[in-house]
Amino acid sequence: MLEKYAVEVRLNTTASAETLADFDEVVMATGVQPRELNLPGHDHDKVLSYAEAIESPERVGRKVAVIGAGGIGFDVSELLAHQGHPALDIAEWCDEWGVDLAVGERGGLKAPTPPAVPRDIVMLQRKTSKPGKYLGKTTGWVHRASLKQRGVKTLTGCEYLKIDDEGLHIRRDGVEQVLAVDSIIVCAGQESVRDLLAPLERAGTAVHIIGGADEASELDAKRAIEQGTRLAASL
Repeated sequence: MLEKYAVEVRLNTTASAETLADFDEVVMATGVQPRELNLPGHDHDKVLSYAEAIESPERVGRKVAVIGAGGIGFDVSELLAHQGHPALDIAEWCDEWGVDLAVGERGGLKAPTPPAVPRDIVMLQRKTSKPGKYLGKTTGWVHRASLKQRGVKTLTGCEYLKIDDEGLHIRRDGVEQVLAVDSIIVCAGQESVRDLLAPLERAGTAVHIIGGADEASELDAKRAIEQGTRLAASL
């Protein structure tokens, strides 16, 4: 399709206000970046962004604190709580969830076998709202059940104080405590990437912002696709 409509694609290219100066319209679909922590020790070796944890899970230690119990926090915790790919092994999956394919018992159920869990994980949330509140309405229960099955704990109402060699210092219900963890994964949301917006506006370039660059909270692929489609039709 790109070739059909003579769309030029430039890979491994960093855009700048100068390189975009000759274009009449610029569509900014630069997405999002993980939000960084703003507390003492945020740059400690223990700290990883969710992107770093996903790309390099081997860097994550045995005891893990996940800051943020939203959709990203659940996804990262589920990734780190699994060893191998049990969903691709029918026998292993059935053992974990207590499914008896031979139907030897009523309802085809059997006693589940606790899975081998490679890490001790605790998810933390500032708010007192229910963790994973914005998970899918029809699939959220699966994520909650899977993490519960793997012993992932959740702490709500947390205030983050600092990070040091001892671990993550928090205050909860007025009581300070230290979580002695090896790794701290930041899943505290994301921010729109708009570094080019101000330079382009100063240059007088017409800029259209869509997708995560437009709205970073509660990322919605359907919304981003609709924005792109409507914008393309209007240009």
